Amino acid sequence: MCRNIKTLHNFMPPATEDEVRASALQFVRKLSGFSKPSKANEEAFDRAVEDVTRIAQELLRSLTTQAPPRDREVEAGKARARSAIRFGSPPHSHSHSHEHPPSLHFGVAGEHSHTH
Repeated sequence: MCRNIKTLHNFMPPATEDEVRASALQFVRKLSGFSKPSKANEEAFDRAVEDVTRIAQELLRSLTTQAPPRDREVEAGKARARSAIRFGSPPHSHSHSHEHPPSLHFGVAGEHSHTH
């Protein structure tokens, strides 16, 4: 279940409808405790996602600021740096090697590398 809803206000280009909906879905999941509701709760869950999406879009359209728009790439880099500090690892690179505990060894001495 998502623990993090991203800030969507004051970005250039502005948040897309899909980004607003994804945040609304995360919010409803968090409130309900369901990542996927049962059939009995599906209608209420879906309606809540639609309502939160609509209200969030209205909120984003209504907000004003004197601050210059934020750059998505710059903000993503800041988030990676905060994560590295929080979790004690270097900012994520596109390829890396690491060791797994013995229970996760797959072949050669427990080491492998992969790319993202």
